[in-house]
Amino acid sequence: RVLTVAPACRLGVGHRAGVRGVAAASPAVAPSAASAFVNSVPLRRARAMSRLPDGRAPPAPGTGLRDVTRMCGIIGIYKFDGPANVELYEGLLMLQHRGQDSAGMVTTDWNQFKEYKENGLVKDVFAKQAVMDKMPGTSGIAHVRYPTAGSSSAQEAQPFFVNSPLGIFLIHNGNLTNTAELRDTLNSSRSFFSRYLRTSSDSEVLLNILADEIHRAHQRCLQTTGCDPSKRKIDFLFEAGAAAMQQLKGSYSCLALVKDVGLVAFRDPNGIRPLVLGRRDSARGEEYCIASEDCAFGPIGFTRVRDVQPGEMVIISQDGKLHSRQLAPGNLSPCIFEYIYLARPDSVLNDISVYNFQLDLGTTLAKRIKDKGWKLDLICPVPDGSRPAAIQMAAEMGLPYREGLVKNRYVGRTFIMPDQRLREMSVRRKLNAMPAVFEGKSVLLVDDSIVRGTTMSQIVDMVRRAGAAKVYLASASPPIRYPNVYGVDMPNRKEFVANGLTVEQVREVLGADGLIYQEIEDLLQIGTAMNKTIKRFDASCFDGHYVTGDVSDEYLKALEESGRGTGRTRAGQRSAGTAVTAAAAAPPPPPPPPPPPPPPTAAKAKAPAPA
Repeated sequence: RVLTVAPACRLGVGHRAGVRGVAAASPAVAPSAASAFVNSVPLRRARAMSRLPDGRAPPAPGTGLRDVTRMCGIIGIYKFDGPANVELYEGLLMLQHRGQDSAGMVTTDWNQFKEYKENGLVKDVFAKQAVMDKMPGTSGIAHVRYPTAGSSSAQEAQPFFVNSPLGIFLIHNGNLTNTAELRDTLNSSRSFFSRYLRTSSDSEVLLNILADEIHRAHQRCLQTTGCDPSKRKIDFLFEAGAAAMQQLKGSYSCLALVKDVGLVAFRDPNGIRPLVLGRRDSARGEEYCIASEDCAFGPIGFTRVRDVQPGEMVIISQDGKLHSRQLAPGNLSPCIFEYIYLARPDSVLNDISVYNFQLDLGTTLAKRIKDKGWKLDLICPVPDGSRPAAIQMAAEMGLPYREGLVKNRYVGRTFIMPDQRLREMSVRRKLNAMPAVFEGKSVLLVDDSIVRGTTMSQIVDMVRRAGAAKVYLASASPPIRYPNVYGVDMPNRKEFVANGLTVEQVREVLGADGLIYQEIEDLLQIGTAMNKTIKRFDASCFDGHYVTGDVSDEYLKALEESGRGTGRTRAGQRSAGTAVTAAAAAPPPPPPPPPPPPPPTAAKAKAPAPA
C-alpha cells in the first residue's frame, strides 16, 4: 500500500551567508506506518560438490549468467509542474541494471510525501495504475536495489524515513565500512537521541547519523547564537552533512527529500560511487535530475551538467534554487569496476565515457593476445557487457567478430535445481551456442570479467558441443582476488575462482585451451588517460588496496563470517552448509604495498551491515 507521511519537527526556513531560503508552512505531525510488501524473496541457487585438483569444487552449472550482482541505482527529480512519478519510473527503468531485487519511490508536493516500495523489478512494482495515481507530487526520489549485505527483506528496500528532524526520506548507493561503530554511537549517549533502528541496513544507519547531526546544528543555533532556526534549515543540512562526512567511512552517493528544505544530494569524499547532475529548461525555470548514471537523463529530457563532486552536497531548494557546498576535501578515487561491468556503456561517469573505456580495454588486451601466438578464427563476446571490448579486439586483430552465443531474454530467475541434468539445462535455457558460428573453429570468447567462474565452464563446454575445435578465453578485467566492500555483491574471498590459483590453474578449472586476463597496470592507465585529474582509482577487487584505508584483513574475515557472504559458493568450493577445505579457505597472497595516501583510523572488526 501507499504510505502517506507528513514529516514533523518544524525548524523554520530562511537564509544565511548567501544561501537562499524557502518559505513554507509545515503540516501537523502524522504517525508513520509500515509499508506492505507482497513479493517473496527468491530461493538460493544450488551448487555442485565434486572436487578440483586443489581440493575445491568445480563450477556449479546453472547458477546464473552473471557472477557479480550489482548494487543500487538512485534517481531524484525536481520539477515545477506535473507529476514526477512517471519520469522517476522511466529513469528507474534505465537504472534497472544496477539492482533487481526491489524498487521504491517517494513523491512530494512539499506538504505531504507518498511512498511505495516492494520487492521486484521496476515494471512489476509499479505495474498498477492505481499505485501511480496515489503518488502525486512534482518532485521525488526513487531507488533500485540489490542488497549487498544484510538481508533481501522488503523491509530493507529503500527509501528510509525519519520523521525528526524536519522529515527526511533518503536513498543510498554504496556501502559503509564502519556500520558497527556508527550503530553503537546511535545507541549510546553520544547520540543526540538514542535511536531505534528497524533494519540491519547501513543506509538506515547513515540516515540516522545525518538526522542526529541536524539536531545538533539546531541546538547550536539556539544555544550559542540565539538565531532563528526557521531561517537556517538549509545551513543546518550543510553543517550536518559536513559533520556526518567526518564519521562515515566507505562509499555513499545519496539523495534525500527533506521537508522545508528540498532535494538533497551528497557524495563521499572519495567519490567511489557515481552521482551525476542533469538539468532541463521549463517555462518556470530550470528543473533538475540527479542520478547514479546519466543514461537515465535522455528518456526524460534532461541534459548532463556535471558530476556531483566528492565531498560535495547539492541542495535544490523547494523554490527551485540550486545551492552547493564542498563539505569535505575531495580526492576523486572512483571504483574502476563501474567502467568494466557495473555501468551502462551509454553513461559518462567522472567525465569518462564507459563505452570508450571498454573499447580501450579491447585495444590493450588485443596487443597482449597477439604475443600469445594463438591461432584464432573468430572472436565472440559473452553477452552482453563484453561486446565493446570484443568488437575492438576483432578490429585490432583483423579477425571476424561473431555473435555465436544467443541470449534468451525472457527467462527469469533460475531456482534451485534438484539434480545435475536440470542444473545443466538451466544454463542452456539462458544461452544457446550456434554450430553455424563455431563448427570447426578456433574461438576466442571474451567476457568483461570472470568472478566465481560458476557459468564460464558451462559456456566453454557449450561452445565445444557446438563444434568448436579450440576454445580460448579473454577477460577484459584482471583476476578478481579480493572483495569489493564498497557496494558490490561479491564480499567473500573464497568465492573467486582466481583465489589462490595461477592463471594456468584457472584455465584448467574453466576447461579452456587458453586464458588471458587484462593487466592491472593497463587497466589503470586507460582510466587515468581519459581523465588526468584522477590520480587514483579504487581497484581493490584486483589489487587489495582500499582507498578509504580502514579495511583490514580482520575486517574482511569478519565480513566473510557474517551477512550475505556466509555459506555462499563459487567455482572450486563446497556448497552452503558444508565444511570448506583448508585449500579452499586459504586467502590469496597479500597484496603489494599500498600507494602513498595515509590510511584513516581503522574500523572495528565487527560484522558490518551494508546497504
